[in-house]
Amino acid sequence: MKIAITSQGQDLAADVDPRFGRAKCFILVDTETGEFSVHDNAQNLNAAQGAGIQAAQNVAALDVEAIITGNVGPKAFATLSAGGVKIYVGATGTISQAVEQFKAGQLKCVDQANVDGHWM
Repeated sequence: MKIAITSQGQDLAADVDPRFGRAKCFILVDTETGEFSVHDNAQNLNAAQGAGIQAAQNVAALDVEAIITGNVGPKAFATLSAGGVKIYVGATGTISQAVEQFKAGQLKCVDQANVDGHWM
């Protein structure tokens, strides 16, 4: 399964970024092979508005089945859902730890945003 994880760094030892739209980058992981790639989110880090929607469009375009993050706002949630991406929140620790949490069924798949818009 291909999943994306919000990240504060460029590798599997980096910490999960609790923000979705303004995450430093997204790490795409194949949970079966362990292979990963890094996808920059710099264009949304300092966006005045629309960071969640644009980030969600970018993630959906990666053709992932799920996103793992700390939190997701209502507009990003709607955009990800429309793209068929399942949303898992509450991830903490490193990217590697988040992948293990996901595989163990320890992360919550949500059916609505877990924070208000413009959460920082």
